[in-house]
Amino acid sequence: MAAVARGQGFVLSRPVTFVTGNAKKLEEVKAILGQSIPFQSLKLDLPELQGEPEDISKEKARLAAIQVNGPVLVEDTCLCFNALKGLPGPYIKWFLQKIGHEGLNNLLMAYEDKSAYALCGFAFALGPNIEPITFLGKTPGKIVPARGPNDFGWDPIFQPDGYDQTYAEMAKEEKNKISHRSKALAMVKSHFAEAGYTFQMDTST
Repeated sequence: MAAVARGQGFVLSRPVTFVTGNAKKLEEVKAILGQSIPFQSLKLDLPELQGEPEDISKEKARLAAIQVNGPVLVEDTCLCFNALKGLPGPYIKWFLQKIGHEGLNNLLMAYEDKSAYALCGFAFALGPNIEPITFLGKTPGKIVPARGPNDFGWDPIFQPDGYDQTYAEMAKEEKNKISHRSKALAMVKSHFAEAGYTFQMDTST
């Protein structure tokens, strides 16, 4: 078994599997979590779901837990334009692939309101048939013409409130202090601490 009840918490006999095939995302999660939660990464082919961010991440966690047969952590990221009532939202990956940074800016050309927010939803499931728990982190900002390195999604067009740099222009350490991902992961870390999860790894192999 991957997790067994003991007292107030659970003993996990193997690391949590963080489901991602995105090297940059994995790099950020490692930097933010540090050694606080033992985890390994794995790329899984999960269906592209539609719906609200919390529901999408929950369903992904359910499906991943079945495939892994153990504890999993999955993430779903959104970029939401207030003028478009939250769109592109969870579909930002596909918008970016089809129309790029300039096209995303053009979506707001007819609107004075360039405000937006980055939303990160993590879902954690202890295993199959166990209801996932979700954690949502949100960072407000605005959409700007692309600035900075073009190696991580929509980072060049999102400028968080209170900063004159886009995510792409910011030092990694600075971004990781205020990003939607870091806010969601702070909740994940708090949950692990409060729930009393402990890790008892099998070192016999």
